[in-house]
Parts: sequence; C-alpha cells; structure tokens
Amino acid sequence: MDRSILLVEDDPSLGMILKEYLTIKGYNVELAIDGESGLNAFLKNRPHLCIIDIMMSKKDGFELANDIKIVDNLVPIIFLSAKSGVHDKIKGLSIGADDYVIKPFIAEELLLRIEAILRRTGITDTTFNETYTINSNKDINKNKFKIGEYIFDYNLRILQFNTSLQALTSKECELLRLLCMNQNILVTREKALLMIWGDNNYFNGRSMDVFITKLRKHLKSDPSLEIVNVHGSGYKLMIHRYE
Repeated sequence: MDRSILLVEDDPSLGMILKEYLTIKGYNVELAIDGESGLNAFLKNRPHLCIIDIMMSKKDGFELANDIKIVDNLVPIIFLSAKSGVHDKIKGLSIGADDYVIKPFIAEELLLRIEAILRRTGITDTTFNETYTINSNKDINKNKFKIGEYIFDYNLRILQFNTSLQALTSKECELLRLLCMNQNILVTREKALLMIWGDNNYFNGRSMDVFITKLRKHLKSDPSLEIVNVHGSGYKLMIHRYE
C-alpha cells in the first residue's frame, strides 16, 4: 500500500532528516516548509496522515490543521512542537489532532506513534508485520488467532471459547493482538504503550494494567493460557502445554 505522509516543518534540517527516515521506513513523504504550502500540498495529494509543526510562518500549525479538518475531518494529524504547556496540548487535541509530540523527540518514537494511529484507521499494518512471531500452525491469519482453546477475531472484536462469545473493546483487541503476535515473548511496557496508547506516561501505564486484568479474566476458562507479568519489564502471553 502507498502510505503517504504530509510533513509540514519549517526547520529545513529537521524536515529533511524526518523525511529521509520515514522514507526509509516505507512511507511516501512530501515535505512542506510553511503552512500555506502545506495546505496546498494537502489539497493536491490528500495524504493518509499529516505531521504538522505548530510554530510556522504564513500560517501556523493550528490554523493549518483547522483548514485541513474542514476539508477532511477524518485525516489523522500529529502536531510537533517545542511548546510543552498544557494549554497548547489541549488546543491541539481540541482541533482534532490524534497526537502531540514534544520536541526534541526520538525518531523511533514518532514512528511508533504514526504506526499506532494508522493501524487504528486501517491504513497500515507494518509495525505488527515486523513483530509477527507466532508459528504458522498457530495462526489462522494476521487478524484471527487460535490461542489455546480460544479463537480471537481481531476484526470482529470477538473472543470465542467453545460456543461462548465475548465482545472486546478496541483497547482489549489491540493489546491482545500484540500479545498474540509475540506469543511466549516479552512485550515491553514501553513498546505496548507507544504502539497502542501513543504515549508511555504513568496514567496510560495504569490504564494498560487495567486492560491486562480484563484480558486475564476473559482468558480464565483455559488454564493453559497465562498473561505473565515480568516485573518492571512488561508482559508475556504464555501457552503452557500439559502432557
């Protein structure tokens, strides 16, 4: 799939570095250096996602995002900013942005945030492709898994045990899918939080712990399944084999 990103950044060095990095990672990236050229590029190419600096000439990032949302209210937007104040974050998110990244940042973290957002919108699946480690005889396809006595259908958000069906929330689905794709392998807290929540802060960490508890309850009918807490590191979905 041609995964396109519009990057609007008035710092030429940062813009070129990010464009080169994301291109290497498989994205078709168009770089604009101010708000006006950014809007023109968006109207011309309609990218899958926009990454927008806030402090820019001619039209700042907030104005540009507002204009873009008028044209396409569903396109995901990530703001980049050196401004870390709560007011600016609230303003950015209230416009409809999907994320707000503070400069300086690590390129790999931005990539994970991009993948998490595009995965939610159904545009890309590359992050999970890179970590797909289940043996072929254990998966039905990349969105449907047989784990122990359960069948997990990611697309339908259903966990089936015999004839019993359990509806799952979107976060439960994302988290269980990540664990399924790394069966018996440690999934670090940081990786899970960045991929699913987009930020590894304390509050998201507590939220993830709650969802882990819910998944354990959903899987309790099969004693061979266990979500193991690796203290200080993360979680493993273990499937024990009893002779």
